[in-house]
Amino acid sequence: MSVTAALDRVRSAPFVLDAMAEADALAAACAASDGPRTTQLLLDAALDLDDQLTGIAAVHGLARVLDDAADEALASLLSHEQPFLREHAAWALGSRMPHLDAVGRLVALVVAGGFPGMVAQRTLQRWARSAADHVALALEGALAGVEDVGARARLTETLGVVQGPLTARLLRHLAADRQESVAVRGTAVAAIGDRGDAADMSLLDELARHPGELGSVAGLARIDLVADAGGEVGTHERGAEAGATIAQLFLHADIDPELSQAGAGDNGGIATLLVRLGHALVRTDEVDRVITMSRGAPHAALAAMADSGSAPQWFAPVPLDPDATGIADAWPSRLAAERGIRRVLRAAGQVTAVHLRMADVGSMAAHAVADELGIPTVFSLAPDPHGFIHALDMTGTLPRDRFGEVDQREHFWFRTRLVRRLADDSSHRVLFPRPDLRSELQELLGLDIDAEPGRSTVVAEGIDLEVARAAASDVVSANHPAGAAGTVHPAIGQLVGLVRALPAHRRGLPLAISVGRLHRVKGMATVAEAWASDPELRERCNLVIVGGDLEHPSSDERAQLDRIAAVVQDHPGAADGLVLAGHHPNDTVARWLAVAARGVAPDVAPNGAYVCGSLKEEFGLALLEALAAGLPVVAPHGGGPATYVEPGVTGVLVDTRDPAEVAAGMHAALDISPAEDRRERAVGTVRDRFTIEAMAAALSTIYASVDRVVDSVVGAAGVRAG
Repeated sequence: MSVTAALDRVRSAPFVLDAMAEADALAAACAASDGPRTTQLLLDAALDLDDQLTGIAAVHGLARVLDDAADEALASLLSHEQPFLREHAAWALGSRMPHLDAVGRLVALVVAGGFPGMVAQRTLQRWARSAADHVALALEGALAGVEDVGARARLTETLGVVQGPLTARLLRHLAADRQESVAVRGTAVAAIGDRGDAADMSLLDELARHPGELGSVAGLARIDLVADAGGEVGTHERGAEAGATIAQLFLHADIDPELSQAGAGDNGGIATLLVRLGHALVRTDEVDRVITMSRGAPHAALAAMADSGSAPQWFAPVPLDPDATGIADAWPSRLAAERGIRRVLRAAGQVTAVHLRMADVGSMAAHAVADELGIPTVFSLAPDPHGFIHALDMTGTLPRDRFGEVDQREHFWFRTRLVRRLADDSSHRVLFPRPDLRSELQELLGLDIDAEPGRSTVVAEGIDLEVARAAASDVVSANHPAGAAGTVHPAIGQLVGLVRALPAHRRGLPLAISVGRLHRVKGMATVAEAWASDPELRERCNLVIVGGDLEHPSSDERAQLDRIAAVVQDHPGAADGLVLAGHHPNDTVARWLAVAARGVAPDVAPNGAYVCGSLKEEFGLALLEALAAGLPVVAPHGGGPATYVEPGVTGVLVDTRDPAEVAAGMHAALDISPAEDRRERAVGTVRDRFTIEAMAAALSTIYASVDRVVDSVVGAAGVRAG
């Protein structure tokens, strides 16, 4: 196919995902073409801001053209006024040989930071393999002219991935310079640990005695330097009959065994899942150890290294940039994530597999480290962000003339490519149940899972039913405080206190409750709008929204809180029945769900409902927890919930983009809530199909199969070597 024809196919593709797929064909056509005419054709397309979608495809097409003019064209785009063109040009240049005239502009992107800075840093890292001196000199020059602490730290971090005596000398100077900020010194110290030069140990020893963060970073760097120099770090060795050691991660949460931060920031359902799943996995015959990585401060990471032995579960923090407060902000922490993950995996000894679960910086970093260390990966594959892209496309909110500007914020192009790479490179794919799984994966991802039989397995997520049972028992006790059942559980008393703080006329109503992160994808503001804008619904129930850090909200949380405040301002009466509860531990939430189902007289009437306003829900752990509590649920009509919510029986499926539909769903859920057979059906659905034990059993079988494949490969290699 000619480049002209391929460009026309991108331009005429009916949907965004179709155009992104055609971009691959365009890249292939560009690789078979060369010359100034092709370069100019692509550059003209890139500069056509009326079709930003095709423009991005053209930028990546330029990366495949074997012509010096293509280098010049991409370098010129690094200075374009449109940020999305600069970002994609920096990414595209990473697949080409170093173009020395572009180095300074890439360094400028690193100085500016953000996602484009991460992409530029990655390109400079690749170019430094063959042009180390040129890259190092450019970074040194930039450091001499930059005073901003964040920019200096980013430049220092980039110096760390450039080998050679010049960068080694600069890093030692920055690490030891008392005039530098702790952030810059710490970045230099961490980079020194990565370089494996034993001569630096005395410097790290000295800095490790420094109080505070710098000392902790130096302590971690000492561990890294020993490992890089070939020293022994891992203390856990598997016996001949040992089960698997599995590493899992979610770097955007503070995960602890007690789930004390559940619901704050990005500490959503996946954080709860990983803790419960770890407990269940080590109870199987196939898995001996589970390592769970999440974000954490350097001192916590250093302290955790003492627990890297043979304990069944190890919760290992990975220090990230302090500004990485959410998933969208964490991309610039790529190198820090790789460093922390590498340290944990080395310390763990023999790791069977690393389980990756989403297209984020943690999975990107873990994939790179696993490949470096020769550890297989298992990937939970979902059409994300593909489903979100398609939903926006269907509503007309992702037009071609604004695609680049949206992509600059959402990184759709990068994340879809990352999903495909993680899926292609994984030893096994774990799929979520969906009504039309095969057709959706083919339509949204272009992936035919039947082409490789045995490489993909559908595994439903699960919850710990014992938590729901204990919560139900506590609510029964709360309704009979004078009997033998005991006293009121503090969590139940806390919820009752929140209800009693409402005006007197709001007491004694059932609760509509929604639990999750305060993030636009979770749709909490939509739930508030649906309830507040329907006077009859407001009279039927109070609304309790659980999640978010109300005292120190992230940018995403602040945006949702502002939307909710605007809703209350438009409907002043709503304030009387709305409870913004903030985040609470999972055990507390379980008791609140039980209260919504069973009531606590006289403050909360029984027969409430659970409301999920998510734009997309790959599976829906909070929905399962609500069903296990005996609540009817309002859920998105697509994705995982459609495989287990029985419309009109255990809940209602609605278009969660429309507040009016959500409100209608809440009415319907409250209507069916009193039916006792419905409650039994809801609990039975979870008990029979969606326990954490069932999930662990399915995954442990997958891990064992990966382990057997690795053992057979190692054994065959040994035979050949012998």
